Amino acid sequence: MKTINDVKMLSFPEFGDKDHLVVIEGDKNIPFSMKRVFYIYGADKDDVRGKHANRFSEFCLINVCGTSKVRAADQMGNEKVFVLDRPNVGLYIPTMIWKDMYDFSSDSVLLVLSSEHYNANEYINNFDEFVSGGQK
Repeated sequence: MKTINDVKMLSFPEFGDKDHLVVIEGDKNIPFSMKRVFYIYGADKDDVRGKHANRFSEFCLINVCGTSKVRAADQMGNEKVFVLDRPNVGLYIPTMIWKDMYDFSSDSVLLVLSSEHYNANEYINNFDEFVSGGQK
């Protein structure tokens, strides 16, 4: 069973003096191969995104512009809040961890790298169902 201790901040290598190039490679500086990439922008400060856990997908969240927060929780009720505010730092979220993304700055662009293609059947959208083991 995954716990909140499996959620990790990752730093990515930067190259350049004035202009910066950040390199992210699947199975190298993130612990999975990427199959899907998406991003969230234009979210209001009061918006809460995510609000789910995934049975099969692992994620890496990177605020490439602006800031946001991520509240992660495990099935035992442990939770932790992470601040994403640097474009060379990402948050690794393994399978079966609940995630809420919120407190977006007006210029926030939250990039999400996923280990799996989209599959609606792997999502757990009810927190009570999640903490009871993900059974419907």
